[in-house]
Amino acid sequence: MNGTFDTARETKKIGKRSIRWFRLKAQFEQQSMVWPGIIFLFIFAYYPMYGILIAFKDYDMFAGVSGSPWVGFSHFKEFFIDPNLYTVLRNTLAINGLNLMIGFPAPILFALLLNEITTQKFKRFVQTISYLPHFVSWVVFGGLILTILSPTNGILNYLLVSMGVISEPVNFIGEASNFWVILVSGEVLKGLGWGAIIYIAAISGVDQDMYEAATIDGAGKWQKMWYVTLPSIMGTIVIMLIFAISAILNTGFEQILVLQNPLNLDTSETIDTYVYKTGLQQMRYSFSTAAGLAKSVVAVILLFGANYLSKKITDNGLF
Repeated sequence: MNGTFDTARETKKIGKRSIRWFRLKAQFEQQSMVWPGIIFLFIFAYYPMYGILIAFKDYDMFAGVSGSPWVGFSHFKEFFIDPNLYTVLRNTLAINGLNLMIGFPAPILFALLLNEITTQKFKRFVQTISYLPHFVSWVVFGGLILTILSPTNGILNYLLVSMGVISEPVNFIGEASNFWVILVSGEVLKGLGWGAIIYIAAISGVDQDMYEAATIDGAGKWQKMWYVTLPSIMGTIVIMLIFAISAILNTGFEQILVLQNPLNLDTSETIDTYVYKTGLQQMRYSFSTAAGLAKSVVAVILLFGANYLSKKITDNGLF
């Protein structure tokens, strides 16, 4: 009896394998298009994760990862008791907090206003102009910001002096108290149009019958925007907010490094720039890897936490 049962089970397994093999052959051309992406991810995303072991070792370049001695969590302890941790963590959270309060809703508002433009040629013109800064590297864009804010030949100082607002030129980028405002303003300006693309796409999918019904009920443009458009794209907004919260420790690297100088270092040094300086300039590879890994762990916790709260409050989430 048992032998018959085992034989039937084996036959069933062979049948399932045959079905899977048949599907693979039938969809070979479609599935072959996925393999380059899988290989790319494995080589550039998953294989380098082997280097995470450096955070738990006293890394020696000549001995390699496998030959370096294990030190456990000593580098993590060193990072958490580092006297610079408070400063870099404060700056990181402050910059990302401002980005979350100003930079996150800005593309949403821009997409809502852009949706109200009825002249298609003008609408496409505004969209094109707003997209362009995204394709300019931060080295060039940051250089433009430094030129505009320059105390010697910057146009901002020239206008303010000419209008009598200030009596003499001010070194805006040299004052630590100005750095957060300058950086966040630059990031909003650079990413405004590009960040609005996903919201514009979401708005285009809103049922037009809802607008017609709102018009019949006597709703104006602002009321339709508030009661029809916003609720219809709320799912997209929530998902993007979850991503923004999970990346609250990622302030970016290029933009800060371009605008950073010794005068504003007290407010411009973040986790990303600090890890770069300790890892490459001071050759403390294990310490910088531990700091980066700790930041990634916090990002994952924030991702799951934001997703959990989102599902509890709005019934929308990533998973």
